[in-house]
Amino acid sequence: MTENADQHTARRPRDRTTLPTTRWVAIAVAMLLSNLAGERAPAQYAPAPSAPSETTEQKVQRLTAAVARAQAQMDAYQKQLQDMQKELSTLQNELAVQKGTAPAAPAVSQNSNPGSTAAQNVPPAVSSSASAATLEDIRERQAVQESQIATHEQTKVETESKYPVKISGLLLFNSYVNTRQVDISANPTYALPGSGSTGFSLRQTVLGLDARGPHLFGATSHGDVRVDFFASGSQPSYAASGLLRFRTAHAGLKWQNTEAFFEQDRSFLAPYTPSSLVAVSQPLFSWSGNLWSWNPQIGLSHQIGGGGSKRWNIQAGLIDVADPQWPGGPPNTSTVSRAERSRWPGTEARIAFGSGQVDSGPAIGVSGYFSPHETAEGMRFDAWAGAMDLRLPMTRHLSLIANAYRGAGLGGLGGGGYVDYVHAYAGRTEIARALDDVGGWAQLQSKVGERLALNAGYGIDNPFAGEIDASTAIPEYAVYPGLARNMSAVGNVIYSPSAYLLFSLEYRRLWTNFASSPASFSDVIGIGAGYRF
Repeated sequence: MTENADQHTARRPRDRTTLPTTRWVAIAVAMLLSNLAGERAPAQYAPAPSAPSETTEQKVQRLTAAVARAQAQMDAYQKQLQDMQKELSTLQNELAVQKGTAPAAPAVSQNSNPGSTAAQNVPPAVSSSASAATLEDIRERQAVQESQIATHEQTKVETESKYPVKISGLLLFNSYVNTRQVDISANPTYALPGSGSTGFSLRQTVLGLDARGPHLFGATSHGDVRVDFFASGSQPSYAASGLLRFRTAHAGLKWQNTEAFFEQDRSFLAPYTPSSLVAVSQPLFSWSGNLWSWNPQIGLSHQIGGGGSKRWNIQAGLIDVADPQWPGGPPNTSTVSRAERSRWPGTEARIAFGSGQVDSGPAIGVSGYFSPHETAEGMRFDAWAGAMDLRLPMTRHLSLIANAYRGAGLGGLGGGGYVDYVHAYAGRTEIARALDDVGGWAQLQSKVGERLALNAGYGIDNPFAGEIDASTAIPEYAVYPGLARNMSAVGNVIYSPSAYLLFSLEYRRLWTNFASSPASFSDVIGIGAGYRF
């Protein structure tokens, strides 16, 4: 029987190269898997001792089965490696988009042989246009991420809800020189008659919490809050009183193209913030064309055409506007604002068209605001405004952002020279007249490479002089408490040697007109150094 089997085998053509190669491949694969799997691998992949009566054909079949099992395991490992490489490539592309550089090429070509050793060992391709600064930033971020992963269990923030919370902020040091007297020496917004000042400050340091919550009605929930240390008990102004100052907060439910939210932030009339590292406690052009004031709001936003490069954004909401704090006046101790006393919330809406990148592409928007007010004496007036905003990339490294408005009673939004209304007479009846106002600001932003940014801009807020003069002509209201006109011109340089360090030099020129005194001006030179965490 054995002789017949041998004769049958002898008649079958044999490949003298394939069989030994197959055996060596099986042995090599077994040794490799034994190193990966530990003690269990030899029992699974090592060839079992051959029985004395086992034929050569049976040996071939057994080894072929072992090779098939090893190949299946290798395919599984290869798939895991490809998934990891795709994920790495996606993260690199996202980082490249954030940095404004060309996305990195995928780590493994789609046409590569999955079983090829060369395809597995090829590192991710680096774009030839990537700068050395970008590569250094990637290395730095990678080191930080590795450190965070290594210490995650020891440093994570624990919350009662068990949902993740991230602590962030900006530790900011400022040095300043004011050639004339200003309202707040560390971050002035208007000039006053008098001598200048020089000093240092860390009061513009900002702390923040960002949180993600549960899914609800098919939407993701999120929230954040920001505080700073710009409060001052000795200076009644928008620096507030005490020590810690509440800045902004947001919370909302976000679907794919729709968001329902409540927040404390700037109104829909002013969606953009000028770039500055020196003016953080109050943004650039505050009270000179920037309706920056943070007020409680609730609203909805919806995006149309989110799947393409062109889109429409629609926002609508209610806003509770605070009373303005007059320059140099006593702190407002009233717990009820004029808007709240009217018992009707303010309304606001904005519609905008944009294309390209959501945060940097061209966009233009128009917005409106209306809010009934009532004074403590029972006189009513209506605050209103219409505004237009623009973001225009002009070249690859140069862009323009701008905002302009026309309205009345805008003191609570950060306009109108700190004044909502003036006194007037309609016949023999004394009335409160919403002070008409017009203003706006514009800033050119230039980015030189990845580390250097240059910015220059101008802003103006101009209440109507005729209404101010008519009010001060009434003997009992001869003193006008606000600004008649306020202008500012700004230029700054912001340098970021790494993703977390920032340095800035800034120059500002302030021109301020008052109703009953000559115009004042001040040159403001500021230096900022910040550490972002």
